[in-house]
Amino acid sequence: MSGWVLPDEVLRDAPTYAPRRYELADLELLLSGGYAPLTGFHGRTELSSLARRGRLPDGTSWPVPVTLEAPTAVVRALDTNNPLQRVLVLTDPEGAPVAAVDATDIWATRDGMSGIGGAVRRIGDGGHGPFRRLRRSPEEVRALLPPGRVLGVITDRPLHRPQLAQIAHAARTLAGHLLVLIPVATGTPDGLPAEALVRSVLAARDRMPPATVVAVPLASHGDEIRDALLRARVAGAYGVTHLLSTGETMMSGGGPRVIIPRELAYDSRDGQWRGRDDIPPRFRRLALSGEEIDNLLDRGSPLPEWHTPPAVARELTRDRPPRRHRGLVVFLTGLSGSGKSTIARGVADALLETGERTVTTLDGDVVRRELSAGLTFSKADRDLNVRRIGWVAAEVARHGGMALCAPIAPYAAARAAARQMAEDAGAGFVLVHVATPLAICEARDRKGLYAKARAGKLTGMTGVDDPYEEPTDADLVLDTSELTVESAVDSLLDHLARAGWIDPRRQPR
Repeated sequence: MSGWVLPDEVLRDAPTYAPRRYELADLELLLSGGYAPLTGFHGRTELSSLARRGRLPDGTSWPVPVTLEAPTAVVRALDTNNPLQRVLVLTDPEGAPVAAVDATDIWATRDGMSGIGGAVRRIGDGGHGPFRRLRRSPEEVRALLPPGRVLGVITDRPLHRPQLAQIAHAARTLAGHLLVLIPVATGTPDGLPAEALVRSVLAARDRMPPATVVAVPLASHGDEIRDALLRARVAGAYGVTHLLSTGETMMSGGGPRVIIPRELAYDSRDGQWRGRDDIPPRFRRLALSGEEIDNLLDRGSPLPEWHTPPAVARELTRDRPPRRHRGLVVFLTGLSGSGKSTIARGVADALLETGERTVTTLDGDVVRRELSAGLTFSKADRDLNVRRIGWVAAEVARHGGMALCAPIAPYAAARAAARQMAEDAGAGFVLVHVATPLAICEARDRKGLYAKARAGKLTGMTGVDDPYEEPTDADLVLDTSELTVESAVDSLLDHLARAGWIDPRRQPR
């Protein structure tokens, strides 16, 4: 809303909410002009018009909805009839205010959540984060571009020689200026942090035609077509006239023309990348897949120079070191008495003997006493306890350590949250289901918990009157009714060694 000014006391007293990642990315694009002509999140009128006509109510073409959801409990404090009481402050994940939304439209979307439509206004200067010099607005970038055609490339993965050859060929064919847009709202689809992606692209800059490089807050919405349409519109806002497809679904949606790159292969006769069909099969080398590149990095093997420029390889090796040098969360889950803690201690002892890993053990009982004192055994508190464990473990792994976690963690959603925290920290995550049957766990009953639960003196006992959601995504399943403690520890160590997380040659026997 043009000219929308809010008193400081209104912002101070307004409710706050940290949106999801893609909503924060959408917010940044709304604020910067990347979603021009949009100035805010769509309300029901706009959504209805888009669904019926593919246009906004004023007739402006726009491809897909740009929406915001917030918990209904948060938006209850808003009053759409009072301009001074309908403001919601949006924050980043750390709670720092980013923008205010004038919630002119609020409606129920799903259980416990409400949609919010309205104009947005930035709070503060938005000047935080790495590579600020590359985070230019569309208006600033368009002012830098020379007249004529502009070839846009959205690089959501590192640029290896085949991609660089495709870019060079397209730039020569188009005879236009090259604009490289690097998505920095999240990491890459392969798990590389956004900052590492930027470094790897900059490392390839001397292999490109002269280019303008810009960091753009693009994030996936979980819908390939929607993402493609929005990316095309953002590219157009930055001045792109022709957009080079990167292998994903690419659609113009009223934006720049999309160019499909040639399929290239490496010609071993002269070391050049050219059209695949132009090279006899015996001299042809195909580009490595993302999985092949990851496997080489995980093992600590060098990326072949015919495929990856050395400067790019150095950046990728720095940010994806061999697994045995990378942070790891080993998360053991199972019923009380299943043997989780015993296995975790055995693995920790073995690794302390070799000295190859810095190990932190987060046992369920110890965490309850030291980190989660006061929490009950309700579902909400159990989830909070597991999230706390997951956060601490991810921080341990973020700095290259190995965290061995051994909570019951009965609910799948909380375990998935712990996995996501580890992956967000750039670490590995190994889920181990200690699947010892309830009858065996109850027969052991070292703590007397099952006996109290059966006698009605204890409620919320997992396996008795509270469910245990068995993992369907476990990386390893151990049953201590069939394995000795030593065998279970060896099985977990063997699994870690085969996956490259530890050196198999250094394990005690």
